[in-house]
Amino acid sequence: MSSVARKAALLSRFGDAYSQARLDAQCLLRRCIDKAETVQRIIYVATVEAFHVAKMAFRHFKIRARKSLTPSYAGSNDFEDAVLDYIICHLDLYDSQSSVDDVIRAMNVNPKISFPPEVDFCLLSNFIQEICCIAFAMQTLDPPLDIAFGADGEIFNDCKYRRSYDSDFTAPLVFYHVWPALMENDCVIMKGEAVTRRGAFVRFLNFPAIISLLLDLR
Repeated sequence: MSSVARKAALLSRFGDAYSQARLDAQCLLRRCIDKAETVQRIIYVATVEAFHVAKMAFRHFKIRARKSLTPSYAGSNDFEDAVLDYIICHLDLYDSQSSVDDVIRAMNVNPKISFPPEVDFCLLSNFIQEICCIAFAMQTLDPPLDIAFGADGEIFNDCKYRRSYDSDFTAPLVFYHVWPALMENDCVIMKGEAVTRRGAFVRFLNFPAIISLLLDLR
């Protein structure tokens, strides 16, 4: 496949992950967790961690590919192209299950998501594996694709995100993220989804800092 065709296919898979795989994962979690916000936060964290782990795996895979090809391409100007072609032709050698295990370990210690002790993140293994495979393959594009950084309490960016249907459409801040935006360098090529709520503004205020400032003004 050409680079353009591979990019189009990966964008389609990422879109399908948002529109279908994400909802399937939500249904699995809702059997154990009643609160929709908690479920959406967990899936968002799983997606972010999957991209992080897959990118690390790609770097290690590329190092091994370089070592394997060095004897054949010593001194060649086409060495890096050969390495990338090798990876593209051998995507099936990517150990996605190992990445899934790494993602689940990271989720188990992530302070942003709390869950009932009876919930096992292994429920999301299929979803996480699909995201890892998509993220890994996206690193072979030129330029590679990545997800945007998102933080609770950031100013809502209409260029990056769609508001979730249950959002307060007048709220200026992101309460939490549902799905990450997809980026090519600094350009958004696929919007994510975020929840905005005006009443949640106080959650992000640094009250100790505000009190200290008011005392200084006196």
